[in-house]
Amino acid sequence: MGETRTVVVGGTRQVYRVAGAGPVCLVHSGGPGVHPEYLRMPGLHGGLTLVYLDPVGSGDSDPLPDGDYSMSRYAHFAEAVLDDVGAATGYFLGHSHGGFVALQFGLDHPERLDGLVLYDTAPVTGEELMTTATERMAAFVRRWPDRPEAAEAGRMWDSAHVARNLEITDDESHRRYLDGILPAYFADHRRTVDREGDFSPAVTHDPNRLPVRWDVRDRLGTIDVPALVVVGTHDFVCPPRFAYEMHAGMPDARLCELRDSGHFGHIEEADAFTAAVLDFVRETRERGDRA
Repeated sequence: MGETRTVVVGGTRQVYRVAGAGPVCLVHSGGPGVHPEYLRMPGLHGGLTLVYLDPVGSGDSDPLPDGDYSMSRYAHFAEAVLDDVGAATGYFLGHSHGGFVALQFGLDHPERLDGLVLYDTAPVTGEELMTTATERMAAFVRRWPDRPEAAEAGRMWDSAHVARNLEITDDESHRRYLDGILPAYFADHRRTVDREGDFSPAVTHDPNRLPVRWDVRDRLGTIDVPALVVVGTHDFVCPPRFAYEMHAGMPDARLCELRDSGHFGHIEEADAFTAAVLDFVRETRERGDRA
């Protein structure tokens, strides 16, 4: 979708794709390692020039030889893309792990931002986020007691994150794990599949990827750019409590909760998601014009 371009940063190829018309908006998908095709939002192309990144270590971009996939490193590559498209500033829409990068970009490069869209994400990684997700996964399993795929999602999650006896060693084992837990990412997986078709993103597993601990909750108040926080009520992996925390902690934030979505509101409630983002862009640009 759109024109494919490449910028080389320190010898590493960063691939991105450009589609749409209007103000520039970087789009950083989740993962890490998940290929970004799932995060295509044609409904936004009439109001924004979307610059879809293939984050380093996923899609067609190169892996990082040193395994240092810190949030600031991702933000550095995103800034290089903004430079490559010739934009002094832009919006930054980050989904899930991409939202971590968006927050870090707001800390590292606030002068390059017109606004942030923090979509089903959190201001912290690590054990606290995983503990909350594990509790929410258990609630998901209880919500669908007659669906074997729900029980399987809970089993796969517990094997990987509680018992820690699920080996993820390559692209294929990583993809099988993601396919197994995928039903939990939707408010109603069966309904969404019936309407939209099956959904199985590819993934690149980089065995050199170093663990990352990251927590910017004590710095949210310094991100003084307009922000839209979007969250699905049924999101288990980046649940609403973290969206509320970001909304409360940032000086210029507004919240959109999608009541009938999980982690993929741009698919589950596409019209509401699109309207929220375009209204946010329109509002911030009108404020800028008045200023």
